[in-house]
Amino acid sequence: MNTEIKIAKDCIDECASRILRGELVVFPTETVYGLGADAYNECAVNKIFVAKGRPQDNPLIVHISDIDEVKDIAVDIPDSFYTLAEKFMPGPLTVILKKSDKIPYCVTAGGETVGVRMPDNVYARELIRKSHPLAAPSANRSKHISPTTAAHVYEDLKGEVPVIMDGGDCRVGIESTVLDLTADVPTILRPGAVTADMLLDIVGKVSVNGKVIKVAKAPGMKYTHYAPVVETVCATSIDSAVAEYDKAASQNKRPVIVARDIYRDKVGERNQISLGITAQDYTHNIYNALHIAEKEYGYIIIEELHGAGLEASVMNRVEKAAGGKRV
Repeated sequence: MNTEIKIAKDCIDECASRILRGELVVFPTETVYGLGADAYNECAVNKIFVAKGRPQDNPLIVHISDIDEVKDIAVDIPDSFYTLAEKFMPGPLTVILKKSDKIPYCVTAGGETVGVRMPDNVYARELIRKSHPLAAPSANRSKHISPTTAAHVYEDLKGEVPVIMDGGDCRVGIESTVLDLTADVPTILRPGAVTADMLLDIVGKVSVNGKVIKVAKAPGMKYTHYAPVVETVCATSIDSAVAEYDKAASQNKRPVIVARDIYRDKVGERNQISLGITAQDYTHNIYNALHIAEKEYGYIIIEELHGAGLEASVMNRVEKAAGGKRV
């Protein structure tokens, strides 16, 4: 299959037609690029798993363009969903609800719940408006680093999809927060740019200890994710990062340190890819830093972030990328 990268604003009608024909389309969002199929079309959705090499027991999120569309996707929708939607949709929040019969079980990994979100990207919402709600994971090979540019997608999925809608760099840079409203206490299953503190005023209390029991309710809960193709570890401090770098360099591993800009002097002449200065920088830069690191180096050492909120969301991705390995 020939894969084309097209400017998003110029190919919405074409891509909407492809979706309605049961094809896959890669589309931009504010979080990461998504690999979309008609959420109501089981055959189309199954193509996502083939293109990514994704396990069938890893559920997909359904993306909508208008809040009213949720009534086709979910049932027994609590009032808190609409309050959350008023504040955070469009935006980087996915809400877990009870699925409707219109959503095939391949979308929900056989479960009775479905994740719903409205992306904060005008091209994505227009694509959905002109076609159908889109079932979509991140547009990369399963378990690899998530894509925040069209070029990242092309490197992973060339030959697997017909069109990549190029909407530029993703503004947020990590996947959406996933909040389960079907639990007894609203539970964050995956942290993101919408933090627990931001949700408390609406839902009263939030659990951040969601665990997989039988069926995963959200993507990214059961497998190593976001992982570079070269060995990756997390350093508990910048001093341990520097020490690990020197050890790896003596073994000719071609190491690099991925760390905040404040540590440039401490890293010195060693190879460093900066995460930036602010927490917003870290979320925006982490995946691109890992994409660069795996191409240019043989061993990646990522500085551990110890803060809450956005820093904790970034660390969720770092820990999965490193497979829990710390130095």
